[in-house]
Amino acid sequence: SPREIYEQASPGVVMVMGYADGGRKGSGGTGSIIQSDGLVLTNAHVAIEEKSGKPFAHLSVFLKPPRVTGESRSDLSRIVRAKVVAFSQPLDLALLKLDGVTEVLPVVDVSESGRARIGDRVVAIGHPEQGGLWTLTTGVISAEVDNFNGVKGKHVFQTETGLNRGNSGGPLLDGEGRMIGVNTAIARVASDGLPITSISFSLKSSVAIQWLREQGVGVQRTPLPTGDVRPATAQPLAQSVQPQAIPVRPPQSDLSLKPRMKSDVAQSLPDHPYNLDQLISDRAKAEADLDSMMSEMRGRMKGR
Repeated sequence: SPREIYEQASPGVVMVMGYADGGRKGSGGTGSIIQSDGLVLTNAHVAIEEKSGKPFAHLSVFLKPPRVTGESRSDLSRIVRAKVVAFSQPLDLALLKLDGVTEVLPVVDVSESGRARIGDRVVAIGHPEQGGLWTLTTGVISAEVDNFNGVKGKHVFQTETGLNRGNSGGPLLDGEGRMIGVNTAIARVASDGLPITSISFSLKSSVAIQWLREQGVGVQRTPLPTGDVRPATAQPLAQSVQPQAIPVRPPQSDLSLKPRMKSDVAQSLPDHPYNLDQLISDRAKAEADLDSMMSEMRGRMKGR
């Protein structure tokens, strides 16, 4: 059931926030922990600046708390710094490494996507802006698209699963809670200006697995059962899902991180519904305050 899928997979789903120095420009979205030592798979447009084509100067990952209350002040708790270890803008994939993780983290089980079919029920978990944290949405696979937007090898599922700003990079899960896609894009407006609804796109996990293999990275995954693979359909136009940011706290018993000072958590984060741009600004200010405090402390230590 969707409830069981959520309980199984959501602990391995994270929020990713990236921003430039000063917090002037930023992005955010969702990611999936694919290795228990802290490797996270997300979209490139979540972690990479569009104009420079380089990773954001600051990347933070927020881990799921034992219970999501819907109140930002309590849910945005433990923050882990991260860095980009590999990315592909054509495929819109990025691999992040969390800093300071010393214990086993929950992971999202990754499955080959070749057995998924049009009409199969799917679930997405992410952080839609103006919505709840770790939001669950459901739908079905409505089409398959090869070479999405003209990118060779970028094969996607089209689904009716509700995705919004902040869902970028999150998992598309099958009926057994295994990731079969990375949520990537949505169609918003038709050529005549009318709004488009219930059309979302997820990069197939088989494409992501192949890309990860090329980076020398393995994932915890379920093997592809025997059977044929259905060919894909023609390709529609779409735009990237604007990413978003949201924090969380993992259980103390499940995870050990580098100590964080109290000021490192954005104290002024508003209660929901949250605003991505405001979260980025608050997070950048908290980081700047912490850096200033640490610099001052180092100066005092040297003066002794």
